[in-house]
Amino acid sequence: MNPLLSKLQPYPFERLRQLTAGVVPNPAHRAISLGIGEPKHPTPAFIKQALTDALDGLAAYPATAGEPALREACAAWVERRYGLKLDAATQILPVNGSREALFALAQTVIDPTQHADAGGPAVVCPNPFYQIYEGAALLAGARVVFANSDPARNFAADWSSVPDAVWATTQLLYVCSPGNPTGAVMPLDEWQRLFELSDRHGFVIASDECYSEIYFREGADAAPLGGLEAAAKLGRSDFRNLIALTSLSKRSNVPGLRSGFVMGDAKLMKAFLLYRTYHGSAMSPAVQRASIAAWNDEEHVVENRRLYREKFEKVTPILASVMDVALPDASFYLWAKVPDHVCGGSDETFARELLAQYNVAVLPGSYLAREAQGVNPGAGRVRMALVAGVEECVEAAERIKAFILSQSK
Repeated sequence: MNPLLSKLQPYPFERLRQLTAGVVPNPAHRAISLGIGEPKHPTPAFIKQALTDALDGLAAYPATAGEPALREACAAWVERRYGLKLDAATQILPVNGSREALFALAQTVIDPTQHADAGGPAVVCPNPFYQIYEGAALLAGARVVFANSDPARNFAADWSSVPDAVWATTQLLYVCSPGNPTGAVMPLDEWQRLFELSDRHGFVIASDECYSEIYFREGADAAPLGGLEAAAKLGRSDFRNLIALTSLSKRSNVPGLRSGFVMGDAKLMKAFLLYRTYHGSAMSPAVQRASIAAWNDEEHVVENRRLYREKFEKVTPILASVMDVALPDASFYLWAKVPDHVCGGSDETFARELLAQYNVAVLPGSYLAREAQGVNPGAGRVRMALVAGVEECVEAAERIKAFILSQSK
């Protein structure tokens, strides 16, 4: 067996199942889950129709690079969304969801034979983080270095906490904006700092942007800044050492479609395509046709945002009355602090007791982070995914409020 597999840690949801294995939820309440970030809004009918209309495509092997029509639809979306003109043939590649691409990218760019004197090459990622970053790094033969988020700075990752000696051995940096679980969006000056580090040390930046289309404000500057957009604003039109990854899962409520695309540095994209050709990662022709339909339509995305905006407008004030939580910059998560007087401030105890007494599932924040610099930046917080319907989310918020007030007596 691959010895690197022993370095992998249980996934957060497996840890949550273990935590609540002996819990019998209060039968007086129907089950409501805010634990898993799986969109629950209905899949648009036109996407399902496009998928079924293309089932004849199952009789042919798909190309790893995808159909030109799909790459062109992705490029057209990038131009509408970010004002960028990308070469659909060399700067865009369809992938089977951003998750598998985030993993595969590390296998493409990491050289595990380098920096042996430092314990191997480093992969830097924010903390808390999406656990695929860690697993991808470890299975590529790299070591993981975490940059803790700072609540005083809107949960921005403290990149300055990473020593220069680590940056010198870094081969890949994962960023997530809007962030999971905090919803924080990286501003232009933060991007500039990371680009300067990348230029100095030569590492690749992988920008995970799968939550980019869920935001709450209106106007010209409402949409979150993207990595390629930031690069263009800073005069980096070649997108050197930069890859951005996006997905239809959250944008279009099709997590089971497994469809997204990566974009950026043409040199990196060429190597990534080579890797994926051998990895067997071609997208089904039927999925490609459904994806074309989804990327070409914005009306359903606007409605999707409206539903999330309604939920956050109703839920956030309820929860803010009893705990430290605020509307995020974007994404569909609330990153809430457990009050110190409730469950001793423990995120694990809070999640277990809330499920037992009020039948609401949330995810302990410590499961989404690792101890670094002597602290686990997710400890004492819980992630709530507002993916259920509006009424369910409001009901869940009222139950959480009741639970906290019951613990305050």
